[in-house]
Amino acid sequence: MRKRAATRQIDVLNVLRASVRPMTAYQILDQLRVCEPDIAPPTVYRTLSALTEQGKVHRLETIKAFVPCRCHHVEDLPVLVLCEDCGAVEEHDGSGLLSKLTALTKKNAFRAERHIVEIYGQCSDCAA
Repeated sequence: MRKRAATRQIDVLNVLRASVRPMTAYQILDQLRVCEPDIAPPTVYRTLSALTEQGKVHRLETIKAFVPCRCHHVEDLPVLVLCEDCGAVEEHDGSGLLSKLTALTKKNAFRAERHIVEIYGQCSDCAA
């Protein structure tokens, strides 16, 4: 029996929330296959797409991985800080930056469809 979209979204969110690191769609798929061997990649991609549109999941563009949203954004501008050593991710509300980014891109008549800021470096634990 096929699962409903809402149930599938809860399953994917639970997998992401249990991980301390960003996960690719195939890593999520592997976790889901433990209980559901017949699940197919398109199902996971559709679910991740829906969760991203709802703002419940963020896609890390540079590493093609996903993390659950752990912040309440006043506006839609998550700032994700990723440790290149241990893979830890912190999320911050970047709403204060949105007007500055909009002004910057407006100079070239660029219309942004979505915003996400990724910052890579070392967390305090790894830098010590």
